[in-house]
Amino acid sequence: MRAALWLLALFGVAVAIALFAGNNQGTVTLFWPPYRVDLSLNLVLLLLLGAFVFLQAAIGAISALLDMPRQALRWRAQQKERVMHGALLDGASHMLAGRFLRARKSAELALAHEKGLVTNGQHPGNAAQVRTLAHLLAAESAQALQDRAARDEHLKQALEQTTARDAQETHEGALMRAARWSLADGDADSAINWLKGLSQGAGRRTLALRMKLKATRMAHQPAQALETARLLAKHRAFSVPAGQSIVRGLAIELLNGAHDVPQLQRAWRDLESAERLMPELAIHAAKRLTAFGGDAHLARDWLLPAWERQADLADSQKVKLVNALEAGLDSLDGAWLARIEAAQKASPRDATLQYLAGMACMRRQLWGKAQQLIAQAAMGLQDVDLHRKAWRCLALLAENRADTQSAAQAWKRAAGE
Repeated sequence: MRAALWLLALFGVAVAIALFAGNNQGTVTLFWPPYRVDLSLNLVLLLLLGAFVFLQAAIGAISALLDMPRQALRWRAQQKERVMHGALLDGASHMLAGRFLRARKSAELALAHEKGLVTNGQHPGNAAQVRTLAHLLAAESAQALQDRAARDEHLKQALEQTTARDAQETHEGALMRAARWSLADGDADSAINWLKGLSQGAGRRTLALRMKLKATRMAHQPAQALETARLLAKHRAFSVPAGQSIVRGLAIELLNGAHDVPQLQRAWRDLESAERLMPELAIHAAKRLTAFGGDAHLARDWLLPAWERQADLADSQKVKLVNALEAGLDSLDGAWLARIEAAQKASPRDATLQYLAGMACMRRQLWGKAQQLIAQAAMGLQDVDLHRKAWRCLALLAENRADTQSAAQAWKRAAGE
């Protein structure tokens, strides 16, 4: 369509010129004493047009001739920039291929070309970024070659090149690489300090949080590690089971860091509500509270969510729950005794619950019921420790009844014979 319109326009111009030139009788007379020159108007117009075209061509040729030195300089600068970028790309390729010495040489070559351009008064638009990347590439190569002095020097120069506002992303990348190298060297404190230099947004990125988690765990800072793991779990950096496992392990480490009852209670309060509902954490916290001589009622309050889910617990977790509750049976109140009896009646074949109910009855001096429940539990317990404790209790009950023969047999069973 456009070509057809252009063709029609050309036809229109040709017709207009033919009409104007064909009927134009005008002349132009030039007087140059003693001469007189008569020229047709059409010829004069053609001569003027030709002169205009000639002058334009002459001016363009002269301008191109005068611009040749600048064009040559620009061409040489472009060639040097291409060589600089090529060296940088070669360094990255060598780095990916594991040829660290060649990668380092290529990065240094890129820096040399960039310095030559600046010395000659030519400043590439991305010079700061090229310098930073080249220094980081050389530093990464030096890290792989175990040349820490060269690595630190290149890292220092890379950070000096990223002070401009437009180099913020490169600066953050340099800090993350420095933190990673510190972790590789086993220097957790340095890694944490490097990560502190990140902006708030960069510090919440998944990569930064992963390194912070590793650094805080290495530095034995369970509170910071737990907070970082929570953020990673919210960012879906782990699968749900893996995230729960990591958080659970760090929470246990936080609880283990408490050395008295107030510290343990403070650590328990620092846990999130969903974490306090985890049976493993509740059982572990209750055991430590009991070991510190803390309030048994408080320990049972911590265990209550786990007890309400005891039907869904694995056998090993149920055994731990029973052990935690058994440690505070001396102060067992009526509400908890009712819970234990109700759970035992709901699962009459559960040997673990029979054992717990029997021990509760024994502490309440209900000897007959305790004898019945513990005897039934002893025949079905799979846990070795509970099995031995059950037979030991049966032996003590037999001795109280002055049943020497039954007591002897129970002691033998408790000893594993």
